Amino acid sequence: MGESAVKKSTKGEKMRWRWVFGAFVTIVLAIALASRTPPKIPLKYGDASKTCECSQDRHRHSGIVEDCCCNYETVDHLNGEVLHPLLQELIKTPFFRYFKVRLWCDCPFWPDDGMCLLRDCSVCECPESEFPDAFKPNHRTLPSDDLKCQEGNPQSAVDRTLDSKVFRGWTETDNPWTYDDETDNSEMTYVNLQLNPERYTGYSGSPARRIWDAVYSENCPKYPAEELCQEEKILYKLISGLHSSISVHIASDYLLDEATSLWGHNLEILYERVLQYPNRVENLYFAFLFVIRAVTKATEYLEQAEYDTGNPTDDLKTQSLMKQLLYNPKLQAACPLPFDEAKLWKGQRGPELKQKIQSQFKNISAVMDCVGCEKCRLWGKLQVSGLGTALKILFSVNGEENLVQTLQMQRNEVISLMNLLNRLSESVKFVHEMGPAAERLVKGKIHSPSRLNSLVQRILASIVKT
Repeated sequence: MGESAVKKSTKGEKMRWRWVFGAFVTIVLAIALASRTPPKIPLKYGDASKTCECSQDRHRHSGIVEDCCCNYETVDHLNGEVLHPLLQELIKTPFFRYFKVRLWCDCPFWPDDGMCLLRDCSVCECPESEFPDAFKPNHRTLPSDDLKCQEGNPQSAVDRTLDSKVFRGWTETDNPWTYDDETDNSEMTYVNLQLNPERYTGYSGSPARRIWDAVYSENCPKYPAEELCQEEKILYKLISGLHSSISVHIASDYLLDEATSLWGHNLEILYERVLQYPNRVENLYFAFLFVIRAVTKATEYLEQAEYDTGNPTDDLKTQSLMKQLLYNPKLQAACPLPFDEAKLWKGQRGPELKQKIQSQFKNISAVMDCVGCEKCRLWGKLQVSGLGTALKILFSVNGEENLVQTLQMQRNEVISLMNLLNRLSESVKFVHEMGPAAERLVKGKIHSPSRLNSLVQRILASIVKT
């Protein structure tokens, strides 16, 4: 081979390697640019106000909410302007802060699988000195410095710290729609809900799936089925709406980084568990309107109730907030009848059907005793109790005449009802505000790899041809 041929060959090799190096740099730059398109870290907690306000489609749902008398746009407007601000203040008052509940496991549906023996599931009891005398349970409490209380996942255990305010009891009556015996004070304890927010706890996998499988498969009708009547469909939609709301709460307050204890929004979970299923969003709005109807139907009763905690200033504030909520002119004008319960339980099958669905919901409330995570069990019991109270108001009293005389509610039912309404309000607000961002995030991640792969394939093809 001549000297000139050798030089040409060497020059050709150099050109080829320049092509390879140039292609490599191009691919690296393409990857860097593509990775900047969708943010990989969920938005931090509290960033909801920074979402784009110019979006033309705040959510995909419009028109009348199925089986209700109000549309999505009105619900979003009323919730943001009226309901959510009032409810946020109301549930922080001393009266609505404490919930009476049984927290230990006595699952009536399957044998104990050991979940309640885990230290993550154990409860760190407060010293007896922190309990008001009227609230002290008759069971043994753990000392506050018990070493077992310092182990496990802190986010899954319930904080039982209470102040020393004295409460006056209401009428102790059991709700026929729920499982717990509310009159058995020896097995009940009080929990400060403000110290135990509903959020991610790490409770997931097969134990959590078994709970929802039991709720849907064993106790709830298989909707949609053509042979089901309207009442059975409504039960399904209430449970589905509650399920959606709980998923939204987990996504809105998620443990992003355990090492640094960083909490924030997880928009991917919001999309994967709720937004990608339109019926779950629809059922969330339905459950919200259903509970609003129960609260407004019980207006006269709730207005006359004694919100007595021993602190006159706090009690007057609580009563004032309740009246502002119950008699809000914007709510009454825009959505006077959120849900019409008068259409149900008609015909000869009415009484029999009501008894059947009441039994089904009672079983659903009993499933909450099988939840392995204590904090999840607390909020599951509270929200199912709130839903049972709404059912009791709408379906245990015929019509609205003499409602104050015929309706008997205990303090715990009012507390669970208003806290449930607040949780649904927060879920609707979060879906409305963060839904578009969650969909953009997920869709951006889906499309970015395809664009990048196409670019890489074109570059590699050009290298092979050289």
